[in-house]
Amino acid sequence: VVEPKFDGVSASLIYEDGVFVRGVTRGDGRIGEDVTQNLRTIRNLPLVLDASKGELPAVLEVRGEVLIQLERFHAFNEAREASGQDRLANPRNAAAGALRRNDPSTVAKYPLEFHTWSAPRFKAGEYVSQTDANAALKEWGLPFSKYGEVVKGLDACLAYHAKMEGGRDKIPFEIDGVVAKLDDLALRERLGRTARAMRWQYAHKFTAREVSTALLAIEASVGTNGRLTPRAHVEPVEVGGVVVRHTTLHNAEHVASLGVKVGDRVFVHRAGDVIPQVNGVAKAAEGSAPADWSDQLPEELRDEEGGIVPGVTSGWAEEYAVPSGCPACGTAPVQEGKYWRCPNTYGCQPQVVGRATHLAGRGGFEIDRIGPKQIAQLFAEGLINGPGDLFHLDRDAEKRGVLVELERWGEKSVDGLFEQLEERRRVDFGRFLAALAIPDVGAQTGRLLAMHFEELDSLKGATEEELLDVDGIGPEVAASIATWFTSKEGEELLEQLFSGGVELVYPEQSAGGGALDGKTLVFTGTMEGMTRAEAKQQAEAAGGRVASSVSKKTDFLVVGGKPGSKAKKAEELGVRVLLEEGFVEFLRSGD
Repeated sequence: VVEPKFDGVSASLIYEDGVFVRGVTRGDGRIGEDVTQNLRTIRNLPLVLDASKGELPAVLEVRGEVLIQLERFHAFNEAREASGQDRLANPRNAAAGALRRNDPSTVAKYPLEFHTWSAPRFKAGEYVSQTDANAALKEWGLPFSKYGEVVKGLDACLAYHAKMEGGRDKIPFEIDGVVAKLDDLALRERLGRTARAMRWQYAHKFTAREVSTALLAIEASVGTNGRLTPRAHVEPVEVGGVVVRHTTLHNAEHVASLGVKVGDRVFVHRAGDVIPQVNGVAKAAEGSAPADWSDQLPEELRDEEGGIVPGVTSGWAEEYAVPSGCPACGTAPVQEGKYWRCPNTYGCQPQVVGRATHLAGRGGFEIDRIGPKQIAQLFAEGLINGPGDLFHLDRDAEKRGVLVELERWGEKSVDGLFEQLEERRRVDFGRFLAALAIPDVGAQTGRLLAMHFEELDSLKGATEEELLDVDGIGPEVAASIATWFTSKEGEELLEQLFSGGVELVYPEQSAGGGALDGKTLVFTGTMEGMTRAEAKQQAEAAGGRVASSVSKKTDFLVVGGKPGSKAKKAEELGVRVLLEEGFVEFLRSGD
């Protein structure tokens, strides 16, 4: 099944006995935002399904995309402008903004529409393919795009991609590629998924649209972990419906490979139709700078006296060079591989603000009463010196008095923040790990670590070899985690948090009493009666933990056809080896 990859906002709809009862956005991938009342305003979305076309399931979950047709978007923008409102940037942002509004009567004015692309909760077993399931969904009244097809073989998938890319400007919606899905639902189940993606589908993006513009300056910006990243400031230009003013240049080595200098006309595109990137030089800067050159520099690159702020390369035809001092605090940067980093973790404003914002954000403690601007205020006033200091604000009467007097704060705001701080002190272990801003550890890796290690102390003491036992963690991430937990900054942040009253809530490692309760398994070779994903699911359901490599802590190695070096290592370490049949029997009997 091949379909357009719409550039809209995904939503999940729940129907109970054919009646629409709830709708949510994707959110962080686990918890979405309830937008039920706003979705009810979408004209082509049925609130009650047509039961005359076949028996309806008791619970039906439908997923799809909320979109605005281009022609309707332009007409909507003209109407907004005529009424004195600002024009919206592009259809996707307009749809996303509409769904987050608090007033459904305002949302109803937006020309939104919904297009179905899957139904993950359905009548199990009644349909053998997505094609059959889609036919039922259409009969019940759910809207679909007319551009989906069923093809056979990879060449046909590629041909569909070429056809859609060639005709993308004739399609009334913004699309940035195509999606190909295996039609057979039973085979999808067998293929399963990885931690990040389904194995039975893939997205194939279109070639990015490219335009040229002038490179005005290159700024060394300081990130959450202190990394100095070259950032290009360009003359504003529209790329695929979005006005681009600046874009990352990754690192000094990447800038050198592009050969760009300030004043060049450069090619800019949006990678995947999303992330702006400089793709090379269109025309090198020649001669002397135009008279109005310095006037074109953005205000954000100027200080109060009108001069250029530190860390900015702005001279005509100048090459970018790593600054000798951090643009934010003046500390000499240190080189780490291809990157340069400011080591002044708790004295450099962008790092403290970035880390504290990350800690309080949606993937961390979810403290939505405070954001980057307020955190920057707190740092400037000396109320926090590190991310963990957030949990000390409500424990200091003097700090409370200062907070109340700050601009845009007051009694009500401070009370609301303090109440939320108290509520959020108890935090899920996996979410806690993601909040620490350990390089390469996000929400998914945090969950993997939380399920593998029973408590924080066992994780802190883990070696790189032990971290590699966690299925889904490779050498670079293992090294990053081990380094962070032995670093001074890691120890200081943990001390800040726990002295501020933070408490960890550990997940249940298993329901208890399973055949593999507390045991660690490794799989190798080709399974015959089930897929590796199915075997892993069965092991975890029985209380086991699945690791990716054999070590002294491995209890069982499950061997399929054509086993690799893991079998030899298991023999050397005296690890018990089970064939696939033995594994199935052990699950049944526990022996």
